[in-house]
Amino acid sequence: MFLHDDTEDGYFFPHFSSNCSRFSKVYIPRYVAQCLADLKKEQYEIIEALGSEYQNYNLVMATTFGLPIGDSYLRDQMQRIIDKLGLPDVVFHSLRHTSVTYKLKLSGGDIKAVQGDSGHAQADMVTEVYGHIIDEDRRKNAELMENAFYNKENLNPEMRDQTESSSAVELHEGVDADLLMKVLTNPEMAALLTAVAKTMKV
Repeated sequence: MFLHDDTEDGYFFPHFSSNCSRFSKVYIPRYVAQCLADLKKEQYEIIEALGSEYQNYNLVMATTFGLPIGDSYLRDQMQRIIDKLGLPDVVFHSLRHTSVTYKLKLSGGDIKAVQGDSGHAQADMVTEVYGHIIDEDRRKNAELMENAFYNKENLNPEMRDQTESSSAVELHEGVDADLLMKVLTNPEMAALLTAVAKTMKV
């Protein structure tokens, strides 16, 4: 398994699909690519030190001696992280669900692109499982239409200025008011921040 650096496409792993009939690309952030490159370097050092004792199955993630990592080890390590950070109890597969959810939010509901990364065979599988994310955005769009056109909010810039002056909110010291306004007036960003806030403990 080799990490490819394509100047135009970015970092990606070529890998077999579940039926081993074709290759597909898995695109990853540069930070993740660097972490994997560092891990591979450590593996090469271990292989050199252990020699024939290392069971090289060409795995991205492996034990010290090159064997596949067992489910119980993953569960134990993840539980340690959960306990240390005080996070809600979830299973390892939940990371995939979280990734798909946030990618749908960040991409504005680009189901086809997210389906390619998540490994779902068909785009409609993503729609069926994560349809609530799309429905949430549709509900928010309906609310924005209600406020903008039927409640007549923000139709006239002068009306907006008057409204803002009469309902000014005192901000904490160090808060960038302009940046905050840009974030809050972006429906997708506001929805993303709301979703993140729900996962955080107060």
